[in-house]
Amino acid sequence: MPITDLEKKQLAQKRRLFFKICLKCGGKNPITATRCRKCKKKDLRLKNRSVGVKKG
Repeated sequence: MPITDLEKKQLAQKRRLFFKICLKCGGKNPITATRCRKCKKKDLRLKNRSVGVKKG
């Protein structure tokens, strides 16, 4: 069931798409993080936000 309310849709997108991923352990971190909360490494990347068809 798609979300029609614009505010709820933007909130859901923010929670699902805007965070950082640790390259070592795969931990999910806040967008403002400089180190991983699990392994304390500084190797973080932004979550891939590209929209498209999954290849499989």
